[in-house]
Amino acid sequence: MRNIDYCIVGGGYAGLFFAHQCILNGKSFLLFDKGMRSASKISAGMVNPVVLKKFNTFWLASEQIEMLTATMQEMKCYLGKTFFVQNPIYRIFHDPNEELLWLKKRQRADLTPFLSDEIHHLDEINNPYQCGKVMQGGYLHVASFFESFYDYLSQNEYWVQELFDYQKLDTDTLQYKNNQFQHIVFCEGNAVQHNPFFSFIPIKPNKGHQIEVKIEELTLQNVVKKKHFLIPLENGNFYYGGTYDREDTHPEINPLAVQELTEGLSWICNQNFEIVEKNTAFRPTVADRRPIMGKHPQYNNVFVFNGLGARGVLNGAYFSRQLFAFIENGTPIDDEVAIERFL
Repeated sequence: MRNIDYCIVGGGYAGLFFAHQCILNGKSFLLFDKGMRSASKISAGMVNPVVLKKFNTFWLASEQIEMLTATMQEMKCYLGKTFFVQNPIYRIFHDPNEELLWLKKRQRADLTPFLSDEIHHLDEINNPYQCGKVMQGGYLHVASFFESFYDYLSQNEYWVQELFDYQKLDTDTLQYKNNQFQHIVFCEGNAVQHNPFFSFIPIKPNKGHQIEVKIEELTLQNVVKKKHFLIPLENGNFYYGGTYDREDTHPEINPLAVQELTEGLSWICNQNFEIVEKNTAFRPTVADRRPIMGKHPQYNNVFVFNGLGARGVLNGAYFSRQLFAFIENGTPIDDEVAIERFL
């Protein structure tokens, strides 16, 4: 029988950022994840302080970016690099009115740090009404981040590559097979719907599609967005996506979503492109657009960390630290993200 501090179930952004807290604080843990494709693993990895539809910011945007920057530097100590590319985001205007709205919104104190007062034209991209530049943005190199983190977990025997069997958990003692845990944290995304301990939390799957494309003549190094994000990848290709669909519950690639992406990319890209990969997965979202975390109402030392949504990178880095402090020190969780709002 092994005595271990934490059992982490799930290996998307929630699970890995919480694992980082264990590594940072010298806590032993095992992370259970089958290694299957998930919304986190095919995500854009965007770090964006602005809601680009109407040019607004969101709760704790500055604090989350600051925390992410610090977290990625901490990870560099054992992963060898940060994976975080700090890069402006260029929002293509649909019409002249959007430029006027941009300049108006920029006068707000909460948006001044993020919205540049300079209007830009990008030579390689179709942007007849020009672009606004979002500052303090960026993105994660998602594929290499997950590959490197899982390599680290595997080398240190932290990763258990299997599905967690709820029936084998003794909720009184937190014994699971041959392991005795002090705490268990469920970070399962949409799979929490099948979790007998937390199936009551109102996670709503939001299906997203993305495509990876090869654009031989495009040398773009910045992130561009009109309807979707166009992001340069480490392999020389580009990410384009993602879509949002709350109605489609089927796991297969939807040709209509791929068509939407193809048409959207054609609107902004003057060059020929080739789709080299199509992906889809379900984001775990919550109606109030806040994560859900905290202790189970009945079982001691059983916790949940879920609902990171489309801001998985920012929410994961910021709230994993808050949840860890709650478990270890009793530091209160923000009411906006606490599980108690659904009890």
